[in-house]
Amino acid sequence: MKAYISIGNSDDKLSQKKWRQFLGDVRSECYTFAQEIQGIWFSEPVSPFQNACFCVELHDDNVEEFKDTLRRLAHIYGQDSVTFDEVPTTVLLVPSKDRAGTTT
Repeated sequence: MKAYISIGNSDDKLSQKKWRQFLGDVRSECYTFAQEIQGIWFSEPVSPFQNACFCVELHDDNVEEFKDTLRRLAHIYGQDSVTFDEVPTTVLLVPSKDRAGTTT
């Protein structure tokens, strides 16, 4: 199962040091539970929003334990939530030819 995990600190509840620790702990747990890490993204350094997103491939048998771990980290760091988006279907968009017959 593929999932996207998102965390943020746009409300500045966490100091920079605590944000770094929270981010590091979530990243570490992604590597612990994921069968594969497909991507990690961060907000731009100049953005007023501070967030991170992880795309992971998980074994079905450890999804609930991973969710519980993320809930525990949210509690430890005083966060209201961690977003866990399950991806039921992946759609591959292949190039198509435009009216002139070239691939776009």
